Amino acid sequence: MSRKEKLKVFKIILAILVIVIIIGIIAYLFPLIKNISTLEGQVAFKEKVQDTGILGMLSLFGLQVAQIFLIIIPGEPIEILAGMCYGAFWGTVFVLISASIVSIAIFLLVRKFGRKFVYSFYDKKKVKKIIDSKLFQNSKTAEKVLFILFFIPGTPKDLLVYISGLLPISTRKFIFISIIARIPSVLTSTLAGSNIINGDWKIGILLYIGIILIALIIVFIMNKFDKNKIAEKAINTIK
Repeated sequence: MSRKEKLKVFKIILAILVIVIIIGIIAYLFPLIKNISTLEGQVAFKEKVQDTGILGMLSLFGLQVAQIFLIIIPGEPIEILAGMCYGAFWGTVFVLISASIVSIAIFLLVRKFGRKFVYSFYDKKKVKKIIDSKLFQNSKTAEKVLFILFFIPGTPKDLLVYISGLLPISTRKFIFISIIARIPSVLTSTLAGSNIINGDWKIGILLYIGIILIALIIVFIMNKFDKNKIAEKAINTIK
């Protein structure tokens, strides 16, 4: 069996395991989630999460690992779940730490094995289109573009993690960018989750939309005063 075939089998097995874990978590928490709008339901949910202790944290971390490696699972549901379980602040801390651990591991793997490793997970043409873009040829510009893309909620951050290992930026700069610039995106989801667990569904949705709008406004302002239109070009490059 070739290396590519082994990787494909590994991804399939990992995907099945993740699906099983997600189904298990939903089945485990569903009786509580359906009553989450009541005070009794909220108390019961929090107690259930607290009872799982380290096992619950490891389950969420496992989902985070699979989400970034598999690239077929959106990150927002896991972030919302973290907000529901641990609140907006600690949920954000948990997601940032776990995502950073996985992102750094992938970054170092890409640095070691190069483009072939990235091609195992992403379409070769798409990767080449991004890497060959003028935006990523200069280290300073590449850092600025990465920060903007990590900052905007909804951008494919998993793809950015893989791509970053091929760019002319230092490991230290990558770690800083991938942690700091993620905060608005992660916070939107954990805040939504935190408000859902408190029964404030509407406030959770409004907060989610509000933070996204603020982030987009900031990017719009940056683009407005940037003659080179880096933010606009960056977004178009990864489409």
